[in-house]
Amino acid sequence: MYVQGRWEDNEFTVEGRALHSRVDRIDQLLPEAAQSSTPDGDASDAPPEIARSVSLGCDQLQLMGKLDLVSCDPEGGEAAPVETKRGKVPDIPEQSYPPERAQLMAQGLLLRSHGYQADHGFVYYAGSRKRVRVEFSEELETDTLRIIERARSGRGERNCPDPLQDSPKCWGCSLAGICLPDETRALASSEKKDKSSGGKDPRRLYAARDQRTPLYVQEQGARIGKRDRRLIVTKGKEILGEAKLRDVSQVVIFGNTSVTPQALHLILSDGKPVVHLSTGGWFYGLSVGMGVENAYARKDQFEAATDEGRRFEFALGLIEAKIGNQRAILRRNGDKSVAGTSIDRLGKIRKRPPKKHDLDQLRGWEGNAAAEYFSVFSTMLKVETAEFHFQTRNRRPPKDPVNALLSFTYALLAKECTVALMGEGLDPWWGLYHQPRHGRPALALDLMEPFRPVIADSVVLSVINTRMVTRSDFIFNGNACAMKPKARKAVLQAWESRLDQLFTHPTFEYRCSWRTILRIQARLFCRWLQGDIKDWTCPVVR
Repeated sequence: MYVQGRWEDNEFTVEGRALHSRVDRIDQLLPEAAQSSTPDGDASDAPPEIARSVSLGCDQLQLMGKLDLVSCDPEGGEAAPVETKRGKVPDIPEQSYPPERAQLMAQGLLLRSHGYQADHGFVYYAGSRKRVRVEFSEELETDTLRIIERARSGRGERNCPDPLQDSPKCWGCSLAGICLPDETRALASSEKKDKSSGGKDPRRLYAARDQRTPLYVQEQGARIGKRDRRLIVTKGKEILGEAKLRDVSQVVIFGNTSVTPQALHLILSDGKPVVHLSTGGWFYGLSVGMGVENAYARKDQFEAATDEGRRFEFALGLIEAKIGNQRAILRRNGDKSVAGTSIDRLGKIRKRPPKKHDLDQLRGWEGNAAAEYFSVFSTMLKVETAEFHFQTRNRRPPKDPVNALLSFTYALLAKECTVALMGEGLDPWWGLYHQPRHGRPALALDLMEPFRPVIADSVVLSVINTRMVTRSDFIFNGNACAMKPKARKAVLQAWESRLDQLFTHPTFEYRCSWRTILRIQARLFCRWLQGDIKDWTCPVVR
């Protein structure tokens, strides 16, 4: 949170923010303390003044903070901070936890630096509706100053500290899905896990699915505005739809669709991107807010991009997984009497990767597998050949409906990977396998390679074989083919359904959605760049 600027909400943080809504409603100033205290015995009987959401800072302590509530007596020069917590009073002798006491002590130090005498504070537990008094002892002050110094020195650290091992504190932590403690430990050693010796499976400490979904707007001439914290899509005076911002993970607009400045500010301030696509689905780029402060991750990324050994290791894992997934999709959906030979050949190709650390040879290896895969791709189509005729992969522009669908879903996948990488503070435009080129998110193309067959190709097969789209949903112009809005809408529905589908992760052996897996892969890739883990593997379906 402090070094990398990372944050994720869960039910507990949302509930806690709701409890803070009263004190956070308006920022108030702390009254100035009197220069001299009232003599003993002559203390004023006036009730203490209350200040809420008070921002204070101290250059000497190099500390800044926002105090929930301060009960102060300006004439007497005394003040007591009150910190609100959502839970109940803990059943321990101190009736408060060490982090809470240190937080209050830090607030007391800030009050002292502004001329107040602060010898105690309170923790208000909303679950018990009770205040617990915390005395600011010399021991607590010493411990708090030591913690402040550790936090300050940690600001310059490049890597995260080692994750906690099987800690109960991880349950309920909103940052567990970013920290990935069990996954990091599982991949930090190249040795295989031995369950007979008591080894444990990684715990899934985060939700299997993200309940937030993208908001797609493809109506030409539509406009996205806001009303409070709701996004309103209009065209002229007609309201086409609306969505609560909290339920939206990203806003995706096609072609001639606009976003008002007020709505854009709201979306970006909430940490969500606006994705820009052409009418036909070409991925133009993103509008994003300030993003993650993880500058060292980009430095590690650029260093890895100049290390031929690491680049080859990374690319080899990508393409091995991609070929394995191509073979798995053919085995599931292809006509074995026609595609059986190609399935066998893909298995043999995967077992014979280039031995020389040469990316050009690796690209040739990938190309051979792709040619074999697409040569029998039509065997997975369960419709009349004349309606969806497919011979080979082509693009720019696609010449038939199948290629138009493939290009569109690959653009959607590149968009998802770009969002996932930017969420980690990485540069999606500078790849390790794909060569950087102006206007091309090379690292996003790297990340998406293993997922092309199991996500994008799977969606194409689904919309064709279930007749969600037909040949009449496409426009043919000379030697090119494009989708009509009806086809794009059907593909987007199938796309979201596929990303929401649960899958058992082959490495960690727990279930989560494909969109969550993309996010996990981006986070683990960042850990691999920083040297926190030795192996970065890509999922291969069985």
